[in-house]
Amino acid sequence: MRPDTPADHTTEAERLLRAAARYPEDREPLLLQAAAHLELAGDRARATTLYDELLGSADLDHPHLVKALNAANLWECGHEAEARAIIEGIRAAGPLDPGPWEIAAETLEAHDELEAAHDCFSTALTLLLAPGEEVPYATQSLLFGRHRVRRLMGVDHDAWDELADTLHTAAVPLDELHDPKRLWSLGSSDPGELQAEITRLRAELGTYRTALSRPFPVAVLHWPAAELAELLTAYPDLRDEYPSHPEHLARLEAALRDLHQAGTPNLGIVTGTVPSYEAFAASEAASPTDPDLLPQYATTLAARGRAIPWPPARSAACWCGSGRAYRECHGAE
Repeated sequence: MRPDTPADHTTEAERLLRAAARYPEDREPLLLQAAAHLELAGDRARATTLYDELLGSADLDHPHLVKALNAANLWECGHEAEARAIIEGIRAAGPLDPGPWEIAAETLEAHDELEAAHDCFSTALTLLLAPGEEVPYATQSLLFGRHRVRRLMGVDHDAWDELADTLHTAAVPLDELHDPKRLWSLGSSDPGELQAEITRLRAELGTYRTALSRPFPVAVLHWPAAELAELLTAYPDLRDEYPSHPEHLARLEAALRDLHQAGTPNLGIVTGTVPSYEAFAASEAASPTDPDLLPQYATTLAARGRAIPWPPARSAACWCGSGRAYRECHGAE
C-alpha cells in the first residue's frame, strides 16, 4: 500500500527499520528511507535520531549525503544555526558526489537564501564538471537547480544555463517551468490562465513519470580485488566469468559504455561482497556457482539503493577505487 497518511508513513518507516536489522549490509540506505518516511509523518525528532545514529557509524558509504539530509531536517525543526553549520562543513569538505550539494542548495533555496543556494550550486558544478565533458546523469539536476534559482533571482542566462536548456528534454522549456509568475496563475480566476497552467503541470507530470519508470539504475556488478579473490577461492567455477581482476574492471567499463552508446539512461555500478552474495544465493535457493545469479544479484543491490551513478565526473575519483581521477583511469579514451 502506498503511504498517504502520517500513519502510513510511520508504518513504512517501521518496516524499513526491521529490514535494516535483517540486512545489515544495506543498513545505510534503509535507514535513510526510514528517516524520510518519518519526516513525512511529521516525526522529525525521530528522523534526527536516525541521522545521528548513522553519523555515529564508522563505515558510512555516503557521510556527506547523510549530513545534508540531517541539515535539511534540522532547519525544518527550527535549528537553523546548526543546519547552516552542517552545510558550511559540506562545502568545506567538497564532496565529489552531487547528492549532498543538491540537498544543501535546495535547503537554502527553500528558506529564501537564494544567493547562498546559487553559490552552493555553482561551487558544486565547478568542482564536478570539466569544460566540454559530457554531463553525468546525476549532475544534471545541479544544472537544473541552478537555472531555477537564477530565474528566481532575475539574472541573465550564462553558459551553464544554456547547457541546462540543452539537457532538458521535456515539452515545457526550463524558462517557463522556472518562471516565478507561474505561482500567481494558480491563484488566478481567469479560466484561460488556469487551463494553461494545468497543461504545463501535465507536461511536468509526464516528465516525472518517465523518470520514476526506472526507480533504480541499470547496474553492473563490481568486485574489489580482495572480494574477487575470495569469491574465486570459494567458487572456482566462476573463473570463466572473471579470468582476472584487471580484465573484470575492463569488461565492466566496456559494458557500461556499450549500454550508454545504445541509449540506456541512468546507469550505475554496484559493489559486491562474498557474504552478501552468499546470502542472496541462499534466499534464491540457488548455488553461488551459477553465473546466471550474478546479474540478479546486481539488480537486487541496485533496488536496495546500493548503486553509484556512472559515469562519474571526469575529475572525480574513478569508480574502481584506484584513487586516480576517472579521466586518468577507466575514463581514459
